[in-house]
Amino acid sequence: MRDSHELATSSRTTTLADTFVLLADTLVDDYDVVDLLDHLVMACVDLFGVSAVGLLLEDQRGRLTVMAASSEETRLLELFQLQTNEGPCLDAVRTGEVVTSDDLESDSTRWPRFGPAAVEIGYRSVTAVPLRLRGQRIGALNMFGTGHSSVTGNDRRLAQALADVATIGILQRRSIHQSNLVAEQLQHALDSRVVIEQAKGVLAERHSVGMDEAFTALRRHSRNNNLKLTDVALAVVRGELAPDLAHPRPDDA
Repeated sequence: MRDSHELATSSRTTTLADTFVLLADTLVDDYDVVDLLDHLVMACVDLFGVSAVGLLLEDQRGRLTVMAASSEETRLLELFQLQTNEGPCLDAVRTGEVVTSDDLESDSTRWPRFGPAAVEIGYRSVTAVPLRLRGQRIGALNMFGTGHSSVTGNDRRLAQALADVATIGILQRRSIHQSNLVAEQLQHALDSRVVIEQAKGVLAERHSVGMDEAFTALRRHSRNNNLKLTDVALAVVRGELAPDLAHPRPDDA
């Protein structure tokens, strides 16, 4: 019988392999950018032992927006980062390099507004990985920890590899279509994010639940029925669908 460490290692290897396969599939098949990035942030939570993950992506005008987050608190923190124009994700996009902090409380001079806001939520460390392809940068992945230790070593390299493959998946159509079509695809993803937020609000108000629980219901329904997350959200907004809000089984989360 395998011990717990061996089982955990096997599970992590499987998650990593499945995530790379999912990202690689974008090179040969149609896909939903929003759903892809949601899968990516949730996989990073599992893979790297972090508490939360958020992801920023540029729109066709070069403006960053929140495209995925593992929790509502993290989504709001990422929005605050954009509003204050400071934080690790923005630094990662600007430099094209991984940005880390092992002690956000001590980094008050580095990010005087973002740092205290992150600490107030309970985060103590952060690793931001750019979404990049050669000299082009289209966003960043933010990984938060509750302990004083950011993602390091091989895990940091793995996170960058996942971010790189995701970037290639988003931009690969440049080699086939004109660049304006890629911009349209990104803009469609941003528009889809708006619909998803609306659907979360509808479910949260209708059933008196939190935004995280509402999003879990949307994501579970899309995966269990092999539907795009955006299509499920649109059906909820239109009043055509009422996803089950029962607590998910472990394999549905």
